[in-house]
Amino acid sequence: MGAWKNPFHNQNLTIMKLLHIDAFAGISGDMSVSALRDLGVPEEIFHNALKALPIDLPPCRFERSERNGIAGWRFLVSGHDGHEGAPADHHHHEHSHKHHHVVHDHHHHGDGAHHEHDHNYGSAGHHIHGRNHAEIVALISGSNLEEKVKTRALAVFQRIAIAEGAVHGVPPENVGFHEVGAEDSIADIVCACAGIDYLKIDKITCGPLIEGTGHIHCAHGTFPLPAPATLAILKGIPFRQVDEPWEHITPTGAAILAEFASIFVPMPEMKVNAIGYGLGSRNTPNRPNVLRLILGKSTESDHATLEEVVELRCNLDDLTPEHASSALDALITAGALDATLTPTVMKKGRSGWILEVLTVAEKAENLSELMLRQTSAFGIRRHHMERLKLERHFEEAETPYGNIRVKVGTLGGEVIQRSPEFSSCAEAAVHHQVAVRLVYEAALRSLAED
Repeated sequence: MGAWKNPFHNQNLTIMKLLHIDAFAGISGDMSVSALRDLGVPEEIFHNALKALPIDLPPCRFERSERNGIAGWRFLVSGHDGHEGAPADHHHHEHSHKHHHVVHDHHHHGDGAHHEHDHNYGSAGHHIHGRNHAEIVALISGSNLEEKVKTRALAVFQRIAIAEGAVHGVPPENVGFHEVGAEDSIADIVCACAGIDYLKIDKITCGPLIEGTGHIHCAHGTFPLPAPATLAILKGIPFRQVDEPWEHITPTGAAILAEFASIFVPMPEMKVNAIGYGLGSRNTPNRPNVLRLILGKSTESDHATLEEVVELRCNLDDLTPEHASSALDALITAGALDATLTPTVMKKGRSGWILEVLTVAEKAENLSELMLRQTSAFGIRRHHMERLKLERHFEEAETPYGNIRVKVGTLGGEVIQRSPEFSSCAEAAVHHQVAVRLVYEAALRSLAED
């Protein structure tokens, strides 16, 4: 192999532009647009996108405000902002929440303002036209939007149509959007797609999602949160509920993040360049009604693979070594990427094990159940993360004991790791009646001479 080379010297590096969606208080369409504006997207980008549509939309504007001391922007569509001319901190529902009338378990927000509004915009003289999916597709397809923006906007509406169709039991093309087809929701989705396109992002990630509790009044009657359409859109996306009596994630917000986010993990390593805050309409206690977008750059090596994995972990204090070994074998056989046991000291000085299992997300549920069945654990901790791995292939090393299988890891076309496979060494050792160590060392010598 020759002299050792520093794998991080003169290697090909890819500078990636990253956008991380930090939806710690949920996400809606207008909050997404507001956060993009605060991130640095020029206001004319949004106005030009709306002018490209073949309909006359109500006037849209951005308004500077704050939530719990966090300053940011709000995106408002005239006639759909609850109270025309209301001050920025007035406690009305943001316009993209209008189709979900939230019935709060405690009936009041922490700020003391009552929020069980009757969302009847007709009484304010503003008629909401509910377009169906076919009308939305014709509207956007026939617009002068840039092709990338047009494609993304159609994809977001398609996600909503599929979700609504599943709820109603009808094909997506027959779905009537009702309020989601109204002017403000169209503006939210088109502007969000235009803003993201302007930033020219290489990769979008999304952090942990939360949804509130309580119930909503919708076309299906009284339903617990998440709303039926929101839950359908979030299928396959990890989120959890918190004991806060209001809706955090709207169908529009869910469709935007589902369309654009490629992976749902805590913020990846990056050099942060800009931060944007998009404000919702409520002043909520404890958790500010804010969406945060984080823009930055990440350096990744060419030909290294980034994938989402889940780490499963539990502590065991009453498992024998034999049972522990059996559990490891069962987990590997069931498809775990890796499984390890680490000795530890637990409470009251008892010796025990830490069982850690690495798996792809699709197998996390089955392997969690297997851990519970194969061990004495009463619970499993699960953590979503990213794994950067070398490109891998196998070669053979010639030795006096026969050819030994070798795993090779490459980075940017350069060989970084070579490791003889233990099972191949063990098989040759048995055949030649020598120690495994001798076969392994012979394979290493062969690699060094290569």
